[in-house]
Amino acid sequence: MVWSCNTGSSAKAPSPATSMPELLKVDTNSIPKDKYGEMVRYGRELMLNTAYYIGPDGVNGHYLGNKMNCTNCHQDGGTKAFSFNLMLSHQEYPQYRAREGKVLTLAERINNCVTRPHNGKPLPLDSKEMVAFLAYLRWINSFVPKDKPHQGSHNLAVKLPDTAADPEKGKMLYQEHCARCHGKDGEGQLAGVSYTYPPLWGPDGYQPGSSMHRVIKQAQWLKANMPYDKATWNKPFLTDEEALDIAAFVNNDSIHARPDVKNYDYPHVAEKAIDYDKGPFADTFSARQHKYGPFRPVISYWDQHGMKASY
Repeated sequence: MVWSCNTGSSAKAPSPATSMPELLKVDTNSIPKDKYGEMVRYGRELMLNTAYYIGPDGVNGHYLGNKMNCTNCHQDGGTKAFSFNLMLSHQEYPQYRAREGKVLTLAERINNCVTRPHNGKPLPLDSKEMVAFLAYLRWINSFVPKDKPHQGSHNLAVKLPDTAADPEKGKMLYQEHCARCHGKDGEGQLAGVSYTYPPLWGPDGYQPGSSMHRVIKQAQWLKANMPYDKATWNKPFLTDEEALDIAAFVNNDSIHARPDVKNYDYPHVAEKAIDYDKGPFADTFSARQHKYGPFRPVISYWDQHGMKASY
């Protein structure tokens, strides 16, 4: 049996060989020229230049705890296929989130990103910035066909090997393919109030508990998007194992410090993502195996015990 992983949703990422519609394109020239359109434009600016507007030195508020931008993960303002695409978010929320153990509104989910990967404090729900984010997400959702699926709404699947992801191999791969942009020590490239290339660990990196802090989840993203000048979703540069190894190195907390997190997630242990490495666990596997794998035995255990493994 071949094992592959998805984003934990019921919808599976399409294979490049699957016959699907063309990738969706967003036409910014079609943003309405009215008050609603003004909020859409500001929302798009917030996605692309988050730190400039609401970062530690933001001109419109100081909500982020670091100088990263939303588009560092949700590329092209959340419209790039297979890159934590956001074009369905407006129609998919409110939804139940296992990480929080409750139904979240879209505004709460936005603040989840502000507080976690951005290590910040929540936006007021009635703030101009929150309304702009919501307006922008509604607008990009208008380009999604309502009667058929589209490519790139979820991350690419990665095949799970029989062995654990290897941080040491990942270190060599990182130095070869990633350090030229993100720095030898993962510090990124800071340009004034924000990063040209974001930090991958350290005090200005994303928190534990962020999606990028999970090895499988990050590997999915890496496969479709990195190195940025070599990889495309239908012609990845990294192999699945290489993507997993790099994610293992980047997320190796024994050598890479991160911002502190006081509370970890998944209040219902049987809903915890299998590549989330903070216990307690609903199985007999170690924290290290939950972080690095091999994951196939974990999935088999969950299947045998009538539980649904998410990753």
